[in-house]
Amino acid sequence: MRGGDNEFTLKAYKALFDSLYPQLCVFAYKYLNDLDISKDITQEVFVKVWEDKITFQNENHATGFFYKAVKNKCLNYLKSKQYKVTERYELANVETYETEEYYISDAVVIETTAVIEKAINKLPEKAAQVIRLSIEDYTNNQIADELSISVNTVKDHKKVAYRKLRDFLSFLTIK
Repeated sequence: MRGGDNEFTLKAYKALFDSLYPQLCVFAYKYLNDLDISKDITQEVFVKVWEDKITFQNENHATGFFYKAVKNKCLNYLKSKQYKVTERYELANVETYETEEYYISDAVVIETTAVIEKAINKLPEKAAQVIRLSIEDYTNNQIADELSISVNTVKDHKKVAYRKLRDFLSFLTIK
């Protein structure tokens, strides 16, 4: 995560930002229900890390740090006077958001979704389209109509996609 002289390289920092920013915005949105504020808070965390030259042992350490920092910044925002004045402040929701279970379950869902999306992006284009429609609960017939292909072609794309996804995501299985 650092360059040779123990400083963050801009390239490494940009790669970290690109890999984490979208999921962290979604994570913040779960707390705030406002996409613009979620983006602002996530960016503020990245800026603070850059300015403070915070070091990380590895990518997993960085990921955990950013999730926790975004969570804390969201909770601080929800407790702030600005939020209390401009929004309906519900203490019960903030207390729920502060629980470790809420934090962990949301972080796991968002990270898993990002991993699956990256795997789907590795599929051939038509197979990826079929899988995305399938995830949206389209039937094989609806997928065939939507993509102007036969139902058998849909089934073939699904077979290819599932086989490749199993390979791409095999690291997730418990042994």
